[in-house]
Amino acid sequence: MRDMPLADVYKLIEPGPVVLLTTSHHGHANVMTMSWHMMVEFTPPLIACVVSSGDFSHAALRATKACVIAIPDVALAEKVVAVGNCSGRDGDKFAACGLTARPAKKVAAPLVAECFANLECEVRDTSLVETYNLFILEVVKAWRDPAQHAPRTIHHQGYGSFSVDGDTIRLPSRMP
Repeated sequence: MRDMPLADVYKLIEPGPVVLLTTSHHGHANVMTMSWHMMVEFTPPLIACVVSSGDFSHAALRATKACVIAIPDVALAEKVVAVGNCSGRDGDKFAACGLTARPAKKVAAPLVAECFANLECEVRDTSLVETYNLFILEVVKAWRDPAQHAPRTIHHQGYGSFSVDGDTIRLPSRMP
């Protein structure tokens, strides 16, 4: 074993696939790239996510208490990175990055048509937002594109590096 810089720890323990988080505030739909999230509970489905106070989406999420988490396939990787490399303060990121906003059913934030899954979410807890920018979201409606049969997600490894889901293995589990 060798010493490792603490600033590189996040590259080892990224929690899940890179996703897109959408918001809508004052008629302005926005989308951001996010990889700092995790499941907190199964029923109801709760997701914790970090949205930095420096992100344009932070203010919209705090004000509206609603968003969509859209899960892209690897085919969208370049668009996902493009979303992450610009700000919604500068204009329409959906148009700039070639993504299609579609109306959600239960929240004002839009779905992302190109993604294989979209999760409509309402903010349930903001007690850690001031200290850690951590929001607890409850999924109130879930969508899945049946035309995308075997999507492969991307996982951020830091500084422009990503891994792609590979083979699925099945092992005995007592979890439902």
